[in-house]
Amino acid sequence: MSAEILVREFTVLTIFPQMFPGPLGFGVVGRAFADERLVLDVRDLRAWADPPHRQVDDETFGGGAGMVLKPEPLFRAVEAIRAETPPRSLHVVLLDPGGRRFDQAAARELAGYERLVLICGRYEGVDERVRRRLVDEELSIGDYVLCGGELAAMVVVEATARLAPGVVGRAESVAEESFEASLLDHPHYTRPAEFAGLEVPEVLRSGHHEQIESWRRQAALDRTRRQRPDLLARAVTEDDARKGENR
Repeated sequence: MSAEILVREFTVLTIFPQMFPGPLGFGVVGRAFADERLVLDVRDLRAWADPPHRQVDDETFGGGAGMVLKPEPLFRAVEAIRAETPPRSLHVVLLDPGGRRFDQAAARELAGYERLVLICGRYEGVDERVRRRLVDEELSIGDYVLCGGELAAMVVVEATARLAPGVVGRAESVAEESFEASLLDHPHYTRPAEFAGLEVPEVLRSGHHEQIESWRRQAALDRTRRQRPDLLARAVTEDDARKGENR
């Protein structure tokens, strides 16, 4: 299992703070924010732009279409936040299509920091000096382009927040989900035992826990082989490593 889960606070830098909490206000994550078990701190980047116009973007050097987010407001904002937080507890992320692919392993890595700062890009992106000097890493939620980083930030917050202790009721339910062991999750069934001519597999109704676990493992492997074969080699390698540790 990965590092200790420490995450407590999410700070989002955006020019559209009114987009939040959006979906983050619902479900178990929404309750965690409402109960102040976790903190969602959304800040308007314009607060760090120069008055009177509070301009946060400008034309790109060399010409070309689109505007670029200026470095000054972002540097001021992150420096102010860093002054509030011990350096080792803080991690600054830029949401960008060119970043590392965000996945469950990345969510667990991020959950090892007490406070995450998520920078939401807009327009043609951010001034290159922000990438080079200000952020700790860049993350992408997929190989496509959105209008801005706000939706990506919501994805990162929800995936990471739900790993915090007490957010999801049973810790083991998080540990057994898709991608936690480099496999898709096994099929799930609930009542009734028969519906539309389809029956719940007999083994799941047997009460034999060892057989149930074996069925679930095989079902997860089969589903991963059909839908995400790219994950399968990594899953087998990790499984072999665990067996070696238990010898």
